Amino acid sequence: MLLILVIVCALGVITSQNRARKLFNDLDNEQAAAKKLAEEYSQLQLEQSTWGTHQRVEAIAARDLHMRLPDPSSTVIISPAGGVIRADVPKESRKP
Repeated sequence: MLLILVIVCALGVITSQNRARKLFNDLDNEQAAAKKLAEEYSQLQLEQSTWGTHQRVEAIAARDLHMRLPDPSSTVIISPAGGVIRADVPKESRKP
């Protein structure tokens, strides 16, 4: 009877050690995957900041969309108070 109890306990220890090793291996794999994802995320952030620079957006707008800055003579600025200011008129000659 004692021999059977010892064998059952030994099998239990072996099973729990095997399970612990498997779980540790799974944890190690998941940590490696998390590290890889963190590296990919930082690379994507860098790529996003590169794609969104003002200079790049301006170059694409001019080259692909044929956009240009508006002519100051056709630009009108509307103030929150309701006044209209022409952009081509110097500040000194504007009426208050």
